[in-house]
Amino acid sequence: MRGISTSVEAILRKLQSDPSYCNQVEHIEVLPAREAVFGEASDIAPKVDAYLQLKAIQLYRHQTDARTALRAAKNVVITTPTASGKTLAFNVPIFEELERDRSATALYLFPTKALSNDQLKVLEELERVCGIPVNPSVYDGDTPSHKRPKIRATARIVISNPYELHHVLPWHYKWQRFLAHLKFIVLDEAHVYRGVFGSNVALLMRRLRRLCAYYGSKPQFVISTATLANPIEFGERLTGATFALIERDGSPRERKYFVLYNPYANGIGTRSAHREAESLFLLFIRNNLQTLCFAPSRKMAELIALWARNDVRDFAPSLAGRIAAYRAGYLPATRRQIEARLKSGSLAGITSTTRLNLALTSVAWMP
Repeated sequence: MRGISTSVEAILRKLQSDPSYCNQVEHIEVLPAREAVFGEASDIAPKVDAYLQLKAIQLYRHQTDARTALRAAKNVVITTPTASGKTLAFNVPIFEELERDRSATALYLFPTKALSNDQLKVLEELERVCGIPVNPSVYDGDTPSHKRPKIRATARIVISNPYELHHVLPWHYKWQRFLAHLKFIVLDEAHVYRGVFGSNVALLMRRLRRLCAYYGSKPQFVISTATLANPIEFGERLTGATFALIERDGSPRERKYFVLYNPYANGIGTRSAHREAESLFLLFIRNNLQTLCFAPSRKMAELIALWARNDVRDFAPSLAGRIAAYRAGYLPATRRQIEARLKSGSLAGITSTTRLNLALTSVAWMP
């Protein structure tokens, strides 16, 4: 992490001194590093504890708080920051329950397919190391029809999204086994469920709860979200259930840098916001920072990537092949390939719509 901090600091100095950038930098905020605060966790299921020991994981305070609340049959909303370990906070107690009750099931809902596939890898590793048979499976629009009956019949953890769930519920009789034993419903990145879309998801959750009651189950909800001003109220409106709040972040934190950059600081601007974003995108890449640039549309994601590839050929031709765009409309195999290259580090930078949402150590800029 020291190398990353050095690169970031070099970029900040350039942003503050280079005439091409300095007038547009409105403010720079630096958050100091923070030490970890660990929690007390007793009676962890032996198979789950073996996974934690193998990975040398000691649970942070918010992770043990979430485990305690879930073991007390409470619904929880977790609002700790990005990369604080929210996923492990609910995976540990869920796997413990799935080990205790071999018929229990869990439903994980994510707003994007990228997140679903990212979580699948995590759950498959947990299953393999713990030796707890859960057969985690993604069930969405990309799932081939010939695989669907087996998933419905054998999967104990199903990973999906609200769009697919809307189409599944009318065929609930096919999901009787899964719904009758449903113990947990996880809503990750739940802050995106706002406005009209949020209202639709709220109605969907009420439909799902009625069907669970019909088949004799009463699942607990786990909401994982970015920091909100009203997390309890948000969770209750979204699901119709009551919640316990988990907000005492115990995770360590490296130094963080935030730059407020205004392309029209002089009132006019010599380049468009998108061209400014491309310039910053290349600045980060040239300083060896893997960079994620969010664009407001599919077209702009493709254009910024195209501009960057063309411009980078003038000073570093080898980088051109390490820049990619990501958006809806790609074939599933293409999306998986881009995600894998991004995670492995073979991609130096990517421009994307909000279709991509992965936990990455990278610098992100939004035009």
